[in-house]
Amino acid sequence: MIEIGIDPVVTIGSISIRWYGIFIALAVLTVVTWAVVEVKAKKRLSQDTALTAALVGIPSGIIFSRLLHVIDELVQKGSQSAYFQHPASIIGGSGLTAWGAVLGAALGIWIYSKVSKFKFETFADLIAPGIILSQAVGRVGCIVNGCCYGAETDSVCALIYTQPDSFAPLGIPTQPVVLYEILFNLIAFGILLKLRGRLQPEGSLFFVYLSLYSLWRLGSDFLRVGTPFLFGLHQAQIISIIILLFTIPNLTLKTRWVKPVQEAAAGQEDGTDTSTGRGE
Repeated sequence: MIEIGIDPVVTIGSISIRWYGIFIALAVLTVVTWAVVEVKAKKRLSQDTALTAALVGIPSGIIFSRLLHVIDELVQKGSQSAYFQHPASIIGGSGLTAWGAVLGAALGIWIYSKVSKFKFETFADLIAPGIILSQAVGRVGCIVNGCCYGAETDSVCALIYTQPDSFAPLGIPTQPVVLYEILFNLIAFGILLKLRGRLQPEGSLFFVYLSLYSLWRLGSDFLRVGTPFLFGLHQAQIISIIILLFTIPNLTLKTRWVKPVQEAAAGQEDGTDTSTGRGE
């Protein structure tokens, strides 16, 4: 079993901040850096457009992430919720959701794309691997924080929290769901890198990302402690089902496998038929 004894609160002088907040900031930095670097390398969009899109996605992601958390709390606890009794507490950042951050950022960037006249699908494909990588970074903060903890277990890789400031139950071995998710996110990152440039139409890679993460959250949340949101499932599972109902048919009916630009160019030089993979 793995003991987590790190104090989740960092105090520097008179300032106290949770490691969770630090890793969320690092996650944001990761995805913004990825967007700028990818746009510069692929030259599909201007760097100013990419940077502005990323900066638009940050506040919209935080707002939507917070909104879904508040809705979840209100559905679970009703009038007993702190947000119902003290509406002013809705404004804050102590509770965020992964799906809210992803969907909120995507919505904000999509709206910005309509105003700025750039193709959202192009940007979404470029940034998809960076999103899942940033989620892996952010989840490190969840491990230290003790939030999103799993159900009690006797597994040899269970997490045991010993710090009083942790959100997890102290001294009780719990499923290392967040650790599993970090590993899954890194694997999904590798898959998305491998698929870059191989799927058409544009937007397909982003749909693959949404599908992979939806499948993960749908299954892994059965190992996580939480109050049912609807039909006995967590809010994240309901959102995952809705996303899968949209992405899977689109990927099945519209997405096709193509040769990457580099391979296609090489094939033309050596006389290979790039549509079939056979030499002429």
